[in-house]
Amino acid sequence: MPFLGQDWRSPGWRWVKTEDGWKQCEAFSPATEDGNNQLNDISHTVILTGDDEDEEIYSTEDCELAAKKRKKAHFRNNTDSQCFYREKWIYVHKESTRERHGYCTLGEAFNRLDFSSAIQDIRRFNYVVKLLQLIAKSQLTSLSGAAQKNYFNILDKIVRKVMEDQYNPRLIKDLLQDLSSTLCILIRGVGKSVLVGNINIWICRLETILLWQQQLKNLQMNKQVNNGLTLSDLPLHMLNNILYRFSDGWDIITLGQVTPTLYMLSEDRQLWKKLCQYHFAEKQFCRHLIPSEKGHIDWKLMYFALQKYYPIKEQYGDTLHFCRHCSILFWKDTGHPCTASDPNTCLMPVSPQHFIDLFKF
Repeated sequence: MPFLGQDWRSPGWRWVKTEDGWKQCEAFSPATEDGNNQLNDISHTVILTGDDEDEEIYSTEDCELAAKKRKKAHFRNNTDSQCFYREKWIYVHKESTRERHGYCTLGEAFNRLDFSSAIQDIRRFNYVVKLLQLIAKSQLTSLSGAAQKNYFNILDKIVRKVMEDQYNPRLIKDLLQDLSSTLCILIRGVGKSVLVGNINIWICRLETILLWQQQLKNLQMNKQVNNGLTLSDLPLHMLNNILYRFSDGWDIITLGQVTPTLYMLSEDRQLWKKLCQYHFAEKQFCRHLIPSEKGHIDWKLMYFALQKYYPIKEQYGDTLHFCRHCSILFWKDTGHPCTASDPNTCLMPVSPQHFIDLFKF
């Protein structure tokens, strides 16, 4: 019986079953052959053999079998292999229809949206890390085996990037701490009943996480060579303006440890008051008033007290977007095949928590 695609009205395209699922066949093109051992999932019917370049015709079944064997060999030889897709978007459907069977899962979306490339973009780095942290806390067992493998491969790339660029190690430490805590509970508690794969693989992954934590703990920040104007050379009003641009209290404290001048500016009551007003409502202030020794409100302590009870506003340089007209999730830079007359009116930014909620049924 011939295989029918997700759309049963498909106009006769041929499909090939791969380890990533069913993929549509395309015409063979020599440009798709790469000398760097990349994946080639195209089923072609004409293969050149021999030194005299004679053509030998194989059946379609033989070509499909050869392509499948070649791809399996690639996955055996490359443990860091990822799932690659041409489209960097995914249709989010929550019900079965005659045209589309099944549901869009969290693991499928995680594989399709190319987070490996997103972490190389500084605008998206914090967004992806926060998303991985939310998955580690509650949705790790919702990922398929391929998505879990992809998850840890991306995490490995993140740790390497932090070790090389020394960018935001505190954020990665929090992610690894949440992930290790979750794995300890799953391995010691329910174990095999929820984790996809051999339990020994997960123990090995937990050991790798502990190794990453130790590496980040021993990370030494490189000292910059002063070749010209530095942060300390800026006037006070510019330094104060920089501090007012921060939306994270820990970033203000970290910057205040650089010089005595920055420490003085980071302790400004008005700065912390503005930060509290940005993240929290006035009704929340009344429930957690913390007066100082002089009788004034200690806005710095207030910020960290409120942070324990209420979520703070999140800011990201770039986020995933959801098209309400097409029900497609995508990165705004890559776009998607929208059919709306005015696509910009249909776009909605998606926070990391919203991304998780999209796939809860």
